[in-house]
Amino acid sequence: MIESSSTLYKLIILYMLNKASFPMTNAQISAYILDSGYTSYFHLQEAINEMIDSFLLKTDVVRNTTYYHMTEEGQNTLDFFVKEISPEIREEIDLYMKEHSYELRSEVSTIADYYKTSGQEYEAHCQVRERTGNLIELKLSVPSEETAKAICNHWLDKSQEIYQYLMKTLG
Repeated sequence: MIESSSTLYKLIILYMLNKASFPMTNAQISAYILDSGYTSYFHLQEAINEMIDSFLLKTDVVRNTTYYHMTEEGQNTLDFFVKEISPEIREEIDLYMKEHSYELRSEVSTIADYYKTSGQEYEAHCQVRERTGNLIELKLSVPSEETAKAICNHWLDKSQEIYQYLMKTLG
């Protein structure tokens, strides 16, 4: 039997990440848990931070978005305690992930970031990730931060069009 509600939130997060098989953002995890009424935003963030501190989760940050990955320790913990999540909650999460998997994956698979190079230029780094690697990866050197930022912002909307254009033109 689960001793605290905080433990349940942590197991729900691990279960979601396991079902997703891709990193999820704080907003995606929060949307499900808060909309389901499990806890408040502050208790959820506290649980996430404790999971990072105890190496159950690791993070990547890209342009102010944090992506959460389950670690091997997190997987081992879930494997050991998965039965502590009621069958009803597991079913609810399974259904949610099945119904929202495409949009959740789309949100996290298109990534764009930029940084200043050793010269006085910026480099925009744009990707569309698949399960096993990158579908497309593009690095563009540009003269200004504004241009790099604009490229990153447009990548999210135009990546599919650009990929199709390249496949048609080069394929």
